[in-house]
Amino acid sequence: MGEGDSGSQAAIPGKLEYEAPKTIFSGEPIVKLLAYTENPYALSVASARTCYSPKVIFASEVNEGQKDRIGKAIFEAGHHTPFQHPTFVFGIENVSRQFVWSFLHSHPYYNSDQSSQRYNVLNEARAVVPAGLKGEAKGVYEKAVLDAWGAYNRLSKILVEDNFRLMENIGRMKKQNEKQIRTDAEKKSIENARYVLPVAAFTSLYHTVSGIVLQRYARIAGTGDCPSETRKVVSMMIEEVKKIDPDFFGRIGKGEIAENELPESKMSAKVKADANFAKKFDAGLGGYANSKLISFDAKAEEIVAESVREVFGVGREQLSEDEAIDAVVNPKKNQYLLDTLNVWQHSPLMRSLNHVNYTFRKRISHTADSQNQRHRATPGSRPLLTRVHTREPDYVMPEVIGKNKEAKGIYEGMMKELWDAKNKLIGMGVAPEFACYLLPNAVNVRFTESGSLIGYMHKWRMRTCFVAQNEICDASMQELEQAVKVHPRLTKYIGPPCTYRNGLVENRELEGPCPEGPRWCGIKVWLGFPKVKRPF
Repeated sequence: MGEGDSGSQAAIPGKLEYEAPKTIFSGEPIVKLLAYTENPYALSVASARTCYSPKVIFASEVNEGQKDRIGKAIFEAGHHTPFQHPTFVFGIENVSRQFVWSFLHSHPYYNSDQSSQRYNVLNEARAVVPAGLKGEAKGVYEKAVLDAWGAYNRLSKILVEDNFRLMENIGRMKKQNEKQIRTDAEKKSIENARYVLPVAAFTSLYHTVSGIVLQRYARIAGTGDCPSETRKVVSMMIEEVKKIDPDFFGRIGKGEIAENELPESKMSAKVKADANFAKKFDAGLGGYANSKLISFDAKAEEIVAESVREVFGVGREQLSEDEAIDAVVNPKKNQYLLDTLNVWQHSPLMRSLNHVNYTFRKRISHTADSQNQRHRATPGSRPLLTRVHTREPDYVMPEVIGKNKEAKGIYEGMMKELWDAKNKLIGMGVAPEFACYLLPNAVNVRFTESGSLIGYMHKWRMRTCFVAQNEICDASMQELEQAVKVHPRLTKYIGPPCTYRNGLVENRELEGPCPEGPRWCGIKVWLGFPKVKRPF
């Protein structure tokens, strides 16, 4: 389960506190290798030898000469599939959410399970404090972090009653008692309040990568918004691997690209950031709050129909366009759509949806994109916040905060304070890499995102569900609405899991066809999607 996923509905871990913390708990990252493939380097060489053998070669059969000769040769030549077999599972703590967003989750070749700010009360101010900050600069930074935590604590308290009123009727439908409804209201309150926390906030996670991805990490650790933190964490990951197999980095590896040689560094030195970038980008959204469709395949439905015919070796005479499309997207005809286990890319039939592509221009908060980017089949070209950060506050405000006068005042005041502190630090000569740690979870992130229909279908299925956090649900609804207009037959049945399953699975007493069980949202979405309104 990733950051922001549905999770348990049990009582939230921790106890709500309402005083501003007086101390920041910082410190070095903690990286532990929790599990790994045995003999990773020898296994890689053995797999390479197997390509030229009629039988499987085992790691125990690889000698020192082969390790040195074959391993180095294939690595240097770019034949890297053998190094994908070894897998490393890391437990990582005391790293910033900015680092996770900017580096660990910026590519598709990983798996993570991350501590969620939606379900954990963050009483203590735990955050990165850059080692290079001294004197007045350190004071400015630490005050902003502590004040943000104080605002988080106050908002968590203020919003409980508002959220309780929003969720009371739903809770009764779910047959919850008052205590259970209040627990959900508290959970919603910390979900709303987390928007004021800086992206410097610590997180913890399981992070799993293959051997070749870890080699790439070592090569490109200087990229992204927080290269100092990245280098430190990647170095610790490598040292953990060296403990169990010195060969994996001792015999192969390219070493880090020098910072001044990185294409991003060269371009940053060449061009000045446009102060009006955000305004120009937003004008291109064409009235959509979060996501605008800017490119799609005009002949997509025709192409899908033809590709389905190719799978079965038939012509138009035997399978019409409507019939071919319906065979893929109609849950009455496609059993795969009813399963919670996604086997779509393994299905010869459903792989026809890979030929349909969409591109969206998007604007969502940093915290929403931290969930959004976990959909690795719909990758985006995300910005360097150190380049595009604005002088004036530029953020998302949760609706429940905007409707509460006291909460809104606290929120807007904290946004101004964080931006003022960030600007002051930069004015004092602090590098944007460190000053931008003060940007809040609420900061707007603007980027372009693309993917195939098979990727977006999974994303829209999961994120149009009312259990998903508001922003990503809203963005997904906007995207689906636009896709329906251009490809009505392909998107006819897309919606949350309950809509797919309605009438095709045995309904539970309360939650009907919803597969979430007791975690269901409390609304019979399947009876009115997409017109049903989300009340919370």
